[in-house]
Amino acid sequence: MSEWPLSLFVASLLAGAAPLILASMGETLTEKAGLINLSLDGAILLSAMTGFAAAVETQSLLVGFAAGAVTGAATAAVVALMSLYLGQSQVAVGFVLTLTTKDLAYFLGNSYARIPGPQAPVCAVPGLEALPWLGPALFRHTLVTYGAMAAIALTWFFLYRSRAGLVLRAVGENPQAAFARGINARSVQFFYAVVGGLLVGLSGAAFSLSVKPGWGRPQGAEGMGWIALALVIFGGWHPLKVAVGAYLFAVLQMLGITFQGIWPSIPSQVFQTAPFPLMIFALVLMHVSQRPKVERWAADRPWAQRVLRFVRARAPRALGRPVLDR
Repeated sequence: MSEWPLSLFVASLLAGAAPLILASMGETLTEKAGLINLSLDGAILLSAMTGFAAAVETQSLLVGFAAGAVTGAATAAVVALMSLYLGQSQVAVGFVLTLTTKDLAYFLGNSYARIPGPQAPVCAVPGLEALPWLGPALFRHTLVTYGAMAAIALTWFFLYRSRAGLVLRAVGENPQAAFARGINARSVQFFYAVVGGLLVGLSGAAFSLSVKPGWGRPQGAEGMGWIALALVIFGGWHPLKVAVGAYLFAVLQMLGITFQGIWPSIPSQVFQTAPFPLMIFALVLMHVSQRPKVERWAADRPWAQRVLRFVRARAPRALGRPVLDR
């Protein structure tokens, strides 16, 4: 493969994975605080619709992204309020809400289906866009793509290099101990649920205003919320590993499109759905990697130990625990 096609592949990979990166970073923050938000799939669709509708009505991309972010934050706030303060099941509330928001998005967005609207422009970095190979690959993207790459670094830095990140992780591990040190665990969880939802909302707006411009049924973002949830587990609740999983999923999607052109006789649905079972297979491998037999097998194999250390994951200890049990 020559440099030019390879740089275009990398550019397409970074752009295509951007919304998934934003959603998975948001859910990583939420789950590190001990709360599960299963409303992602519906929240992404509703945010995509509200973001596109707001942008069409105002002819402003900024308003569109803001509307999407507020929609995602509001959806997450409902999950947090019902579970943290009213004692309802996080899983049940999130699951019902994702179905509700999905239907609501299609119902309210019917009048905006298949109409033209604003689209995020490419913002090349002056002085760097002309670099051989690197220019087209890294420095000719929309602000959405740059923002997604920045979100990875900022999430990692916040979680592991800031005092606020330490507080968040402490609450997710042991809210009782955090409370004993004067930390309001419920307020922390509620706040980061809303912050995570805001990123999920930006992800939805990124779909309808950048990656897959427009609104319709299907919109193209269906199922992405479930993938984001799976990626958080796949990455072991670590933002860098979660990002690796998101880019891997994007690669699988792109390969599916390529293989569809090579083997046109195979139904297109096979290639469109292939990344989803492959991600499930990856999660199964993660589970198997933690078996004692696998650990004993890898004991005298340094390379295998390095692989196991990378894929091994442990959820925050308080993740999903009902508030009333604390």
